[in-house]
Amino acid sequence: MRVLELAQIMAGPTCGMMLADMGADVVKVEKLPGGDDSRGYREPRVNGVSAPFMILNRNKRGIALNLKKPQGREILLRMVRDADVLTENYRRGTLEKLGLGYDVLSGVNPGLIYCAVSGYGRDGPYGDKAGFDLIAQGFTGLMSITGEPGRPPVKTGNSIADINAGILATVGIIAAYVHKLRTGEGQVVDTSLMEAGLQQTYWHAAMYFATGQSPAPTGSAHLLAAPYQAFRVADGWINIGGANQANWERIALVLGHPEWCADARYASNTARMENLDSLVQDMERVLIQYDQAHWLSAFDQAGVPVGPVHSIAQALSHPQAKARGMVVELNHPEAGLTQSLGCPVHFSKTPTQVTRPAPMLGEHTRELLTGYGYSQAEIDAFIDEGVVETPKASMAS
Repeated sequence: MRVLELAQIMAGPTCGMMLADMGADVVKVEKLPGGDDSRGYREPRVNGVSAPFMILNRNKRGIALNLKKPQGREILLRMVRDADVLTENYRRGTLEKLGLGYDVLSGVNPGLIYCAVSGYGRDGPYGDKAGFDLIAQGFTGLMSITGEPGRPPVKTGNSIADINAGILATVGIIAAYVHKLRTGEGQVVDTSLMEAGLQQTYWHAAMYFATGQSPAPTGSAHLLAAPYQAFRVADGWINIGGANQANWERIALVLGHPEWCADARYASNTARMENLDSLVQDMERVLIQYDQAHWLSAFDQAGVPVGPVHSIAQALSHPQAKARGMVVELNHPEAGLTQSLGCPVHFSKTPTQVTRPAPMLGEHTRELLTGYGYSQAEIDAFIDEGVVETPKASMAS
């Protein structure tokens, strides 16, 4: 699969990275001047290179192209001729104003899959609005269900709308590619940060549809089952998942209180949800007496779902994360040896590979243009005229 990635920052590049990890030839087409805006994120940097840019753009080749110049647009149209996919996350109408909308691109290549990731989707009353993860989390209600009760709105610690939009785009592109392989037809794949946020609310939407009431934040607690949350222990926190009656009865036994199983306050899930505050207090009076290691071992032996509340450092250094290939090393020409997240999807026949670091701005410009039939003299002229950029030209300027 040949993918032209015009998308930048996070949602679109997440999609391109996943496709590249799974074997697609992803060419990152960066705008001039400056390239992907995430190159400008000042901190953290590794030997002057943006760490946020590097982690989302590995396994891609890179070309830097000025689409405001006629020659730049002509180059992109030539690239589109044999592309399978083009991704972009500009505001609606941006590429159309440059003469590069889907109508034009599909005229050049009827089999092109054109994937647009936007703030709110390509139609509807908000179709022209720009989108950002924070705005999407507020708009979709995610901030109203995150955090502790009675506290100000809180967004999730990660960019959940951006990342999920990239995953949705990946799924949509693969489905469209199956259709293309069968029929030869391309099409538009359209998703948004809004839909990526709303998709995360399945349980909460179910409660609203059933009751007409908007669920409130519950901290780490589950809104449908108890006990199912983080609990304080002597040296930190653990998560205990008592999502069914059998697990609850095992929990009571591990904590040394089998009488709780018959206690009217705790005998059923409904009762436990109604008496959640007292349940947590009773459990933590016992849990606080011993450390994480003690309780993780005790609950594991009893068959109760349990786990530590890790820091990012602890999660990424855990043997299980390493065993699953979720930490990989790449040697970047400027940043040197760096680490990145691995691909979260595993295949028995076509294993994923992470072999190429994120490109320097325009790193593969000359290589790609040569492959598309341009002569070295033409490429030199493009560089001189500011149509394209290469690392050498960038450093010289």
